[in-house]
Amino acid sequence: MRRRSAPIILRLLSFALPYWRTILLAWLCVLGASAFVVLMPLLIGWAIDNGLNITTGDDGVAVALGSKRLIIILGLLIAGTALGRGIFAYGQTYLGEWISQRVAYDIRNDIYNHLQKLSFAYHDKAQTGELMSRATQDVEGVRMFISMGVLRLLYLIVLLAAVMFLMVTTNWKLALVAWIFLPIVAARSIQVSMSLRPIWMEVQKLQGRMGAVLQENLSGMRVVKAFAREQRESVKFAKEAKDLFEHSFATSRIQAFNMPMMTGIWMLAMVAVAWLGAYEINNGALSLGELTSFIWYLTLLQLPVRSLGWIVMLFARAQSSGQRIYDILDAESAVQEKPGAPALEDVRGHVRFENVSFAYNAVSPVLHGIDIDVPAGKVVALLGPTGSGKSTVVNLMPRFYDPTDGRITIDGIDTRDVTIDSLRRNIGIVQQDVFLFAATIRDNIAYGAVGASAGDVERVAKMARIHDYIAGLPDGYDTWVGERGATLSGGQRQRIAIARTLLIDPRILIFDDSTSSVDTETEYLIQQALAELMRGRTTFVIAQRLRTVKSADEILVLQEGAIVERGRHEELIEQEGLYRQIYDLELRAQEEAFERAQAAATHPASAQAGGAG
Repeated sequence: MRRRSAPIILRLLSFALPYWRTILLAWLCVLGASAFVVLMPLLIGWAIDNGLNITTGDDGVAVALGSKRLIIILGLLIAGTALGRGIFAYGQTYLGEWISQRVAYDIRNDIYNHLQKLSFAYHDKAQTGELMSRATQDVEGVRMFISMGVLRLLYLIVLLAAVMFLMVTTNWKLALVAWIFLPIVAARSIQVSMSLRPIWMEVQKLQGRMGAVLQENLSGMRVVKAFAREQRESVKFAKEAKDLFEHSFATSRIQAFNMPMMTGIWMLAMVAVAWLGAYEINNGALSLGELTSFIWYLTLLQLPVRSLGWIVMLFARAQSSGQRIYDILDAESAVQEKPGAPALEDVRGHVRFENVSFAYNAVSPVLHGIDIDVPAGKVVALLGPTGSGKSTVVNLMPRFYDPTDGRITIDGIDTRDVTIDSLRRNIGIVQQDVFLFAATIRDNIAYGAVGASAGDVERVAKMARIHDYIAGLPDGYDTWVGERGATLSGGQRQRIAIARTLLIDPRILIFDDSTSSVDTETEYLIQQALAELMRGRTTFVIAQRLRTVKSADEILVLQEGAIVERGRHEELIEQEGLYRQIYDLELRAQEEAFERAQAAATHPASAQAGGAG
């Protein structure tokens, strides 16, 4: 594990260490490319001085070719130098991109895998758009830092040192004149880059905010259209897009002013060098070829000097991007697996809550003093008003959260003492908010059972009373489901989710309002399948349907995070407690409607007459 106390830049560089052999090869290409770059001006200057016969007289300057053999050799050397530079430059670019892309690949995988391990407590607070921005924009910033900042920096350092050495050895006077302009250009470059840094950081934040707004809008598109709020959502998105535009344009405006200014300063350096160079040639202290080489050196020097600020900006951006990335990678899951924890095997399904309490934070207790003892194979119904803690109770069993006090055991084993994977493999869940993936119906049903056969998929689909519908589709089980199951009705999604849970064949079942989205007839069919499925399995049901409640071995009535009543339907209905209130307000109407439906099915003529009367 990377040390969290180390500087962000060093921690980011640790991602490149596994590829050290490739890095060494890339650096060899850097050295080779640098050598050929600085060799080119030398050859051209030598070619001018030795391949041309330059004479001066009353009629001006006369230029004639020297030895043809020498000119051909020099031409071939220059061509070979250009070819060698191209080969090494290609290797440098190719290997630099390969390393940086591999680092980006590893970081993205680390982010994704770590997000999978974090508990519900983290995802309850995190914004999807913000996380996506960190996995894309921030990782791209780190990739550019590795490719252009680290490897390119070595190239610039080698080039800068070699060119400055050759400038001094060519003519120290010209070197001093040229170097007068270097601090000006370097300082301006760094100043501009540092002024761009906070703007770029704000741009990164704004990209995350805009992504969050976009993701939320697309996910809630049906609600937006249902309430005719398209205009409001457009205004909200336009505000975020405008902020991003203004900050991004600010960077372009700064760079648009800076680039001509830097070019102008460098042109002044060229003029000063050319003027002094002509003077030195007249004095016999410099040849025309040496002046040509020197001007080429000055041109080469422009790249590393002007790039200093850019390199500084890349490092600064990598620092901020790395911090945002490590905010994710350093996040500790509230649910931790004990080192060396054994797998939970041979589960019978005896579940116990022993004085369990839970709170999302110190000031928001959700459950307190929960005691539940459910023998294997029994069915427990959880009832209570909204916010009473029903969903929290069932979310504690698979360790989506951990109790703040007390413990939960399965067959006498504390759920915190076994591996999380094995625990969740033994608990099947049909959640209230059914989520289906953008895949085929077959893939969605077989999601939790890798390698399930087509026969197994069809078997559980029949048990969930969805097979006939699927078989009637043109593509059957290969029908593509839209994002989040948008192409299916609520009842169809619910039954596919039930089939998905049935396929993993768990010993403990959790149905979180699993039939709330289906009509009475469909619910009756599902209940028939569930009745057979639940035989011999421990089942927790959160439901507002009377038939589910009446068939339970025990009903637990929760209020404000505590169990206020428990017992069977017949026992609780006789008490003047919360259960009786729920029954009178919600469940009695269901019972009467069910009785009318039964009467209509048994005596249709009488039911019609009664309805007419």
